Amino acid sequence: MVVVASPNSMIGEKILPIDLPMIDLSAERSMVMKLIVKACEEYGFFNVINHGVPYDIISKMEEVGFDFFAKPMEQKKLVALDKPFGYGCKNIGLNGDMGEVEYLLLNANVPSIPNDSSNFSSAVSAYTEAVQELACEILELMAEGLGVPNTSIFSTFITQLDNDSILRFNHYPPKHSNKDIDNSNSYNLGFGEHSDPQILTILRSNDVPGLQISLQHGVWNPVVPDPSAFCVNVGDLLQVMTNGRFVSVRHRAVTNSYKSRMSVAYFVAPPLDACIVAPSVMVTPNRPSLLFKPFTWEEYKKVTYSLRLGDTRIHLFRNCTQLD
Repeated sequence: MVVVASPNSMIGEKILPIDLPMIDLSAERSMVMKLIVKACEEYGFFNVINHGVPYDIISKMEEVGFDFFAKPMEQKKLVALDKPFGYGCKNIGLNGDMGEVEYLLLNANVPSIPNDSSNFSSAVSAYTEAVQELACEILELMAEGLGVPNTSIFSTFITQLDNDSILRFNHYPPKHSNKDIDNSNSYNLGFGEHSDPQILTILRSNDVPGLQISLQHGVWNPVVPDPSAFCVNVGDLLQVMTNGRFVSVRHRAVTNSYKSRMSVAYFVAPPLDACIVAPSVMVTPNRPSLLFKPFTWEEYKKVTYSLRLGDTRIHLFRNCTQLD
């Protein structure tokens, strides 16, 4: 592959396309477990196919999502939910981060909007239920692949009624409306670089590229979207609970097309009072002690939302007895 520097990139930044591991969940279980563990250790991201989420559930969710963002701004702003949920445009978080994005943030346990005259709530509820089941399956495969005796140790966080999982619709407008403009090597930043603070993210997007991950400092790897797959990535909490074996990789979204992009992310999060700590089996000769001190999701979430989007926070919870 050829490394091409984007003319709009930061100094020293390079663009290197990448093919993420593609994992067929219908394959032999022991092989699936090994592939997932390997992908989480090496990439922090992977795609899954034959995932069991019916296509009609996905297509209905995408249809109501695009219909929502096609509404006049005045109507979208009327979606007022308890903070931090609801509609937003350009502002990302509470600390001044901005991007070329509009979004709808929902509580995954009650993914509905007020005054819903369409089928939005029913379509999104069906989708959320399906991806929650997928998330549980993936987390149990991870635990089994890591040799954790209690294979539901990760998935149990989201089967609890008070889990803090969220669903986020992001809509990225096109950079240009003219198809004749060659903008393949330029971009606007839609959603700045960050890692996901939760346990796991399950991402669905339309066939427009935009996701980029960074496996090496100063290098960004564009990910080619696959309409048949879900993109899965490790969150900060899962890095902690695997004692650093799995990596929570920084990523971003760019708008580099004349076509709009919509992504829908299901962020798997535990109850606020859940204690986040690696199980004892994760302490090995290669990792003879815990890399991170125990904390609650509420503590980590509070730190996350007190910082800027691109700030690192996981190192703040490193065990002081560990050296980098």
